[in-house]
Amino acid sequence: MSAAHQTADRIGLGIGLILASVFAMAFADAVIKLVSADVTLWQLFFARSAVAMPILLATMWVAGSRSAVHAPGWVALRSGLLVLAWVSYYSALPVLSLSVAAVAIYTNPIITALLSAALIGERVTMRQWGGVFLGFLGVVAILRPGGDDFSWFVLLPILGAVFYSLAMILTRWKCRSEAPISLSLALHLAFVVSGLVGLLVLWGLNLEGSTRSAFPFLLGGWVQMGLREWAVMGMLGILAAGYFAGVARAYQIAPPSVIATFDYGYLVSAAIWSFVFFAEAPDSMTVLGMVLITGAGVLVARW
Repeated sequence: MSAAHQTADRIGLGIGLILASVFAMAFADAVIKLVSADVTLWQLFFARSAVAMPILLATMWVAGSRSAVHAPGWVALRSGLLVLAWVSYYSALPVLSLSVAAVAIYTNPIITALLSAALIGERVTMRQWGGVFLGFLGVVAILRPGGDDFSWFVLLPILGAVFYSLAMILTRWKCRSEAPISLSLALHLAFVVSGLVGLLVLWGLNLEGSTRSAFPFLLGGWVQMGLREWAVMGMLGILAAGYFAGVARAYQIAPPSVIATFDYGYLVSAAIWSFVFFAEAPDSMTVLGMVLITGAGVLVARW
């Protein structure tokens, strides 16, 4: 097989991985929004990843995968950036609809394409830049900044988009030789640590009840969990073990500017799960935005 065919195959595999990963991720995020009134963010981080880590370790043992990390500093930084991304995103979910929050954080493919050119010299063609611009128009059509429905809470997932984009660039730039399962394991360890630290900090601060009740998902401590809650955490842990590894591998084997565009598949997935879980049907402007974003994906995919 020629080098060109091998490259095309790896790009195709990367696209398949990112599409499957974001579909699973959108489902998990819909579940998180659904249970955000019953558990807290830091509790979610700890419990979900406490389930995911043994699954990943068992998978590594069965497959005989290598677990050594070649660049622990860069892997730790990548994990920290992703934790910050999800803190920003999840903090907005109790307030925003899943579709709007998804569009806000999915400004990240635009940011990733720009940063991949600026930071690591990834070549982005004029056609791909056109796709980035088309995707931006789609985001604006859905968010409608300045309209009556616009909320300043969208700044949280947009901040998350910046952290996420930096992490994906780092995946391609400094963590390319790391095993995806090792990157996923490191990320879940970061979630466990950040969850414990968040719970301990909130316990030490002992915030007033009115302050906690204003943002219970973000500022609440440990909430007693029954069988149902632990079952949900188990399901989320299994899903997270898979999709975090899938995202890492996709960005390792294909150009970030291409994979970042197919990351937009999360928007369609989020719209589907929003309808299934919350009966939130997209309006005409949202549909237009998604059509523009799909067109952007086609343009950028023509490598």
